[in-house]
Amino acid sequence: MPGIGAKRAEGLEKLGIETLEDLLRHYPSRYEDRRRAVHVSSLKDGEAALTRVFVRRVIRAPAASRGAYASRIPMKVVCCDESGEMTLLYFNARWMSGVFHEGAEYWVYGTPKRDFYGVSMAHPESEPVREKDSEEDAEESSAKGAGIVPVYPLTAGWSQRYLRGIVRAAMPVAALTPDILPEGIAAERRLAPVAYALENIHFPEDEHGLNAARYRLIYEELFVFQARLFYARAQGSGPKGPDEPSPSDPEPAPFGPGIEPGDLFPYELTGAQQRSIEEIRRDMAGKTPMRRLLHGDVGSGKTAVAAAAALLAVKRGSQAAVMAPTEILAAQHYDEFVRLFQDTGVRVCLLTSGLSPKQKREVKDGLQSGDIAIAIGTHALIEPDIVFSRLGLVVTDEQHRFGVRQRMRLREKGEAPDTLVMTATPIPRTLALMLYADLDVSVLDEMPPGRKPVATRFINSSKRDDAYDFAGRVMAAGGQIYVVAPSIGGEEETEDAGDTPLASALELAEELTARFPERRVAALHGRMKRENKEEIMRGFASGGIDVLVSTVIIEVGVNVPNATMMIIENAERFGLAGLHQLRGRVGRGAAKSYCVLISDSDSELAVKRCETLARETDGFRIAELDLELRGPGDLFGLRQHGLAEFRLADPARHMEILQMANRDAKELLKRDPGLALPGHEALRRIIEAEHGED
Repeated sequence: MPGIGAKRAEGLEKLGIETLEDLLRHYPSRYEDRRRAVHVSSLKDGEAALTRVFVRRVIRAPAASRGAYASRIPMKVVCCDESGEMTLLYFNARWMSGVFHEGAEYWVYGTPKRDFYGVSMAHPESEPVREKDSEEDAEESSAKGAGIVPVYPLTAGWSQRYLRGIVRAAMPVAALTPDILPEGIAAERRLAPVAYALENIHFPEDEHGLNAARYRLIYEELFVFQARLFYARAQGSGPKGPDEPSPSDPEPAPFGPGIEPGDLFPYELTGAQQRSIEEIRRDMAGKTPMRRLLHGDVGSGKTAVAAAAALLAVKRGSQAAVMAPTEILAAQHYDEFVRLFQDTGVRVCLLTSGLSPKQKREVKDGLQSGDIAIAIGTHALIEPDIVFSRLGLVVTDEQHRFGVRQRMRLREKGEAPDTLVMTATPIPRTLALMLYADLDVSVLDEMPPGRKPVATRFINSSKRDDAYDFAGRVMAAGGQIYVVAPSIGGEEETEDAGDTPLASALELAEELTARFPERRVAALHGRMKRENKEEIMRGFASGGIDVLVSTVIIEVGVNVPNATMMIIENAERFGLAGLHQLRGRVGRGAAKSYCVLISDSDSELAVKRCETLARETDGFRIAELDLELRGPGDLFGLRQHGLAEFRLADPARHMEILQMANRDAKELLKRDPGLALPGHEALRRIIEAEHGED
């Protein structure tokens, strides 16, 4: 594009813009209605408005002004209309001196300030008035500052005016943009053409044009998302590798005669666990690879089901790989698998980046030879030098924390292996069926026997001392305490949560060390080295640490049955799902457990979240309530579920459109699984391009 050189292009890349289509798909975050001009006398203090003024005088800042003092001397533009006078102020903007000309008229848009000195606007946007412009029909003005004006997400050094200019310059490309929606679907759903939608999402003619554009583009995003899931399912429905090892394959690991999944566990499985294991057994016995989601609340026993699935794979002569997002969680799974498989002869290994070269070499050799039947690890499992002898099952825990390519790389280490993905993030069942349309879903909706509800209380800081006094009594009775803070502290500059200072893990650790001098207090956060994190977690798990002060690093998977109380500072800074996940770290043993939410926030939404958590214990019920409570885009962490590519769509708020897109995509891929028919080429290209991304 003319006017965009290497430096400008580099700046655009920071906004995710590398092509003209990226530019057209960089949608406004909001709009300003500048269709009606207001007289100067009618401008309201603090209320942004458009006005048309005549420039009487330009007072430039002194040329000799330099340094901090210069920033306080603005360039002034004295202007007026028939109703009164106003001054425009531009600080540190000497380049503006040639923009305004005395005797000329301008459209000016900004936020006025009324005080003893009169009316002023600091750094307003402006455009010259052309001859055909009139005060009555400002919306017809060819000036870029009038009409319904887009406001874009920006990065440092960019202005709205410049970005609007290059988007407008790119508008002719909108007419050339291929429509990725099949013609029949667009007609049936009465959707605006893509060129009309792209033009009106940026520069809408009126509210009708803007609404039609938004509806079309929201449907398009949701349809492509659903089509991608059904396409992935269709591509993954080919036959499995051979069921039995060939004579040249190594012998499978030795296994006790007749052992069944139920024999692994020293406790009785819940009905939901038994049902899920049976569903997995049927899938793994089928001729096409299993693609199943295990969706269960915190503490519902997903690890046990994963262990049973691994056993089923090993009984078939295959290997199983379990990938977890953190080393802490991987080590925890490893310990549990070792305990369950200790009398079976099945060899289990742990593979993380923290292994020594010798340990890693031993694991690599064992996996390649087939001596190791089950590998549990982090991203280290997908490294190119890790080779499996016969990978038949891939289990991904907290799957939304991995990219598409990361999950694919692990599957590619086997020959069409079965796939089990697990998540503890509560999602309403109806929505889950659409968000995971490429998977069959098993739900763990029962809690193991002995799990007691966690008594939860929501308080403000006036009762904070009472909460910590109670924590002292819990520790005196032999329990351990989690304290969660939203920030790390130390060198990190902490934010300010309104009138409430933001608690930090490091400062809280110091405070609690002084408060409980006889107790062992430790801090855990993401800036620590892996070795230090593991040492602290081992100390807490073994009972060597009484109080663990942490950031949300403990949200997923940490299992310390003796931890019986959690205190969450600045609870308003966490989403409802995050609070529920955190609370799930306690109540894992036989003793009664407690969770205290501390917040002084006066936000109605934050208060309702905390009150909801204090009242409810069922994660699925919490998800339904979160759907009612949340703000746009804040649906119980859905942005972590691979949905960050949505620019306009919100699966919760646009549930009706999502249901339509789900039905349409399902029907289309049923008729044309490979998207090979005429008219489907553009859709196939975009889906295949997205499949190649991390």
